[in-house]
Amino acid sequence: MTRTRTFAAILASIACFCLSAKGLTAGTHSAPKTKGLVNPFFAMDTGTKDDKHRTPKAQAEMLKELGYAGIGCGGLSGLSEMVEELDRNGLKMFAVYTGVWIDPDKQKYDPQLKQAVKVLRGRDTILWIFIQSKKHKLSSPEGDARAVEIIREIADMAHASGLKVALYPHVGFWLERVEDAVRLTKKIDRRNVGVTFNLCHWLKLDSEETMKRLMKLAMPYLYLVTINGADSGGRNWNQLIQTLDRGTFDIYNFLKTLEELGYTGPIGFQGYGIKGDVHENLKRSMDAWRRLCVRIAAEKK
Repeated sequence: MTRTRTFAAILASIACFCLSAKGLTAGTHSAPKTKGLVNPFFAMDTGTKDDKHRTPKAQAEMLKELGYAGIGCGGLSGLSEMVEELDRNGLKMFAVYTGVWIDPDKQKYDPQLKQAVKVLRGRDTILWIFIQSKKHKLSSPEGDARAVEIIREIADMAHASGLKVALYPHVGFWLERVEDAVRLTKKIDRRNVGVTFNLCHWLKLDSEETMKRLMKLAMPYLYLVTINGADSGGRNWNQLIQTLDRGTFDIYNFLKTLEELGYTGPIGFQGYGIKGDVHENLKRSMDAWRRLCVRIAAEKK
């Protein structure tokens, strides 16, 4: 009698296990992981704010809902609150955007930077540095010595908190081109300093034929990439910054080239100036990202 009960109990346990496994499998199938690109995909806060999404709480919850890995923030104010909301939602602060002036009569960087570095300690966040000057011509190496001095100072601060620094090429700033960022990074010669490849700024300045050459140039130092939909031959920001599902520029080829060159770091969606509801813009861009990942994955089979 005891053996019969024991055998029955074993059968019941097996049945429960099978049902549980079936449930786990069903859950997995209902939410498959997207393959094809291993890069974390985050949103820049240039495209996360509108009347419904002003607070860090609203933005973090929206990004979690839509499937973004985190955010890149512009500016040093309010970082503590944003970090708390990101932590609450299981998201990451990928980058924080702040500037440097290399002119001797200008404040070299925001005094809030030292406190920001402490707030970000241990979070593997990247300090996104744009560089300006009124004294030196755009891209002029004459400003390199002063830039090297300041960025090394920031890099040492960042290193103490486990952070990195990525130079941010920006149209109309002294550090304007990918080539400038690579040239400067080599001179700075710090293990935690690298470069960013910004699609919209590159398209504004260069022909599309330079893409692979510049990617190869940047690859040994490439920490971050920003993308968006864009029109080939576009000249203004409305044409050069769109949701990821819009525009005539071949974003698939851009991402495929990055992947072939071995880039596995974060990729951020640039939403600067895109009109309309940010939730809809971010959803359209995430849906496009997933389709691109599926397409790249299919080519690997």
